[in-house]
Amino acid sequence: MKKTILNFFQRGLIAAAGGPVILAMVYAILGANGTIVALSPEEVVKGILSSTLLAFLAAGITVIYSVERLPLFAAILIHGGVLYADYILIYLFNGWIKSNWLPLTIFTVSFVAGYAVIWLCIYLGIRHSTKKLSQSLPRD
Repeated sequence: MKKTILNFFQRGLIAAAGGPVILAMVYAILGANGTIVALSPEEVVKGILSSTLLAFLAAGITVIYSVERLPLFAAILIHGGVLYADYILIYLFNGWIKSNWLPLTIFTVSFVAGYAVIWLCIYLGIRHSTKKLSQSLPRD
């Protein structure tokens, strides 16, 4: 368990720098097209710290797949649930998504659909690799 927690923090800290970089790109794009013309220091600090936390948790939770006694489906549900909570809470905290039923429903449907598509691609890729490996093994 201690190794899993350490691995969580290592993964999270490695990815944490990506949060502010992505935030900077988002702010640059929004500024270039005139959506944002000015940011207060509070908005910048809040955005940087929260996007760092978002990246840290998103990367750290991938450690769930290294817990051998956890069935894959349970790991997928835990991973997806933590990611969803991570994103929705940070988005609401920063005001990047409005707190009413329509935006939350659109976000939730988009998140679930995107997560399912990504897992379908991973599953099909692994299945293809497994089939290819099985065919390359010598037959008795």
